[in-house]
Amino acid sequence: MKIIPLPVYEEDADPDRRTELTVAEQAARLQKPSTIVVKYGDLGWVGEYAWEGEASPGCGSKIFCKTHRGTEIGEMLTTTCENAGCGKSVSRQEMLEFIDNSGGKDYPFQTWGRAIRVASVEDLQKHDGLREQRSSLMERFTALVEKHQLELRPVDAEPILGGELVTFYYTSEDFVDFRALLPDLRQEIGSKVEMRQIGARDEARIKADYEKCGQYCCCKNFLKVLKPVSMGNAKLQKHTLDPLKISGRCGRLMCCLRYEQETYKDLKAKLPARRSRVGTPEGPGTVIEGKILVQLVLVKLEADGREIAVPIEDLCDPDSAPRAADPLRGLDPEIIRAPETGDTPPARRRRRRSPKGSPDGAAGPESPASHASDAASPVEGKPSPKKKRRRRRKPKRGGGESNSPPASED
Repeated sequence: MKIIPLPVYEEDADPDRRTELTVAEQAARLQKPSTIVVKYGDLGWVGEYAWEGEASPGCGSKIFCKTHRGTEIGEMLTTTCENAGCGKSVSRQEMLEFIDNSGGKDYPFQTWGRAIRVASVEDLQKHDGLREQRSSLMERFTALVEKHQLELRPVDAEPILGGELVTFYYTSEDFVDFRALLPDLRQEIGSKVEMRQIGARDEARIKADYEKCGQYCCCKNFLKVLKPVSMGNAKLQKHTLDPLKISGRCGRLMCCLRYEQETYKDLKAKLPARRSRVGTPEGPGTVIEGKILVQLVLVKLEADGREIAVPIEDLCDPDSAPRAADPLRGLDPEIIRAPETGDTPPARRRRRRSPKGSPDGAAGPESPASHASDAASPVEGKPSPKKKRRRRRKPKRGGGESNSPPASED
């Protein structure tokens, strides 16, 4: 079968007759980057270094670089120059704005250093071998701490690729004077030693892996500056106040409670205060509760006491709110006319019961003096009422003791 080339494809093959370039042509026109941004170290240091290699590395490449700590392996994040061939390339101004918004001076950012080349296979194998040295370094460090009886808890040991420095991380509630420990530790390790005290959040950044949500811990993945989180953040977001449910791997409140704090503040500012009087399409009422995320307000109406949910867009001034419909609207005025004074029937008096023994059932209070005079001089033909005699309870038989005192014998 004979293949006949179509004119359309022939035009696409000619670079002068098409507007777009192929991938190979785009790569040929690219220049190597002048500066790259790398991440290195257990605490996630970020550095912007000049690129000295010949190749054009991409994001995620392992870079053999010289940092402020020594020779180590870093991971390329992005480039800060134009025409670098990286789709995630940013300008230096954008990077500096990001650092200012992410912590400013507290952000672990360095510019002293240089990126030498892309890491080779031997560099990566040597870098992986450093993980096996950590356990032995921690054992020696713990033994020396117990020997000098220092009140600190070792966390981790971090050697670097060049062997110039070994960093020991520890936690302690108080200041620790380890001047006597450093000479013995340098002699035991054989290199320069740095002691760094860290908190519970930095410990989780080094040791922890996954969080309850199934993702990597935020402090280990992308957070560089760990700002404090208070219980007020959880109350504002209507979270449970159980510390076990809102605490992270470090034992403190989870850092993600701060992510939506500003949004919750802005949304809450739009809601009316509780127990305030507002107007609704069904009449004025009093605010009982507000829902921040859905922007709804629970209002108790003044007309009938019903509770309705109203969007904040429908709220208005309570004086200009529509009133509830009159239930007597449309009836005959004669029917709903208010009764006059002569139309009302006399109120029926309630007859009181006379006390037992009173003559003719006559009701009415009598003074105690009259009772006394009646008892002293009874009227002829009318017998005086007899007094009721109280029955005294007899003591129980069968040896039961009575509370009444024994009768005296004559």
